[in-house]
Amino acid sequence: MHTQRLNLSALSPRVGLSALAVTGLLATAACGSESGSDKSGSGSVGTRQATGITGKQWNVESVTADGKTRDAPAGAHIEFGKDGKVGGNYGCNSFGATAEIKGDTIKIGDDAIKTKKACTAEGAMDFESQLGGAISGSTAKVVVDDDKLTLTTEDGYTVNLTADKPAELYGTQWNVTAMKKGAAKGESGVALASEAEGKVHLTFDKDGTVRGQLGCNKVTAKATVGDGTITLGAPGTTRKMCSASLMDTEKTLLKLFGGTVKYQLKGSTLTLTSENGPGVEAVAAK
Repeated sequence: MHTQRLNLSALSPRVGLSALAVTGLLATAACGSESGSDKSGSGSVGTRQATGITGKQWNVESVTADGKTRDAPAGAHIEFGKDGKVGGNYGCNSFGATAEIKGDTIKIGDDAIKTKKACTAEGAMDFESQLGGAISGSTAKVVVDDDKLTLTTEDGYTVNLTADKPAELYGTQWNVTAMKKGAAKGESGVALASEAEGKVHLTFDKDGTVRGQLGCNKVTAKATVGDGTITLGAPGTTRKMCSASLMDTEKTLLKLFGGTVKYQLKGSTLTLTSENGPGVEAVAAK
């Protein structure tokens, strides 16, 4: 039996925003299995591993090191493909690196591509440090069990991941995790202020409306979904006054309304980008 060399591919996203920041960093890997098998007709170990992990977004569940397990924040994920790259989101910042697989071993290079957001959510930067330490410049053994993936590195890290289940645009509560005030200009995404964490979300309904929370006030508007676009009507909101940080978040989000935005739905991540204004990234509520 021979061992076939397989490369991993780049991510297209969570996360400048997982989709806003990663889009443009890496190309999305196409789903599929490696061609080629031995003369007996059975594929190599590398090919079987590739079939199990490529073409999927793997959501990080936890990282264990030194006997301590840290649960991942929403949005932490990794994508593998076939062009010698791997990409994803540490839970705050997006990354890209080279990678290759031989048999049941993955060798990942240093994260040469990485955004530089400062996240304020409790524990976010600590988890990012742990996951980055586990993945960047590492060699890991791989175990795939249906929708579960485990990476065990030579340095003693264990990363547990679950295959992402695509979310529906309609009926899903989309929790906003990051924003860009000038998305069309390629600005880096900025994580929500800690005060706004969990307070900003949108839900699109099949009746042609969108409703949600802007951080301080509730919002409703018409929402017409087209081919890769959503036309948002004038917003109707409640009239509460909140702290300066929440009102600033709300002011930015309101600029999405009264116009057409591009949308990208990938797995459990939704990205909205206006032509000359703000953009947001959101993840499906669990």
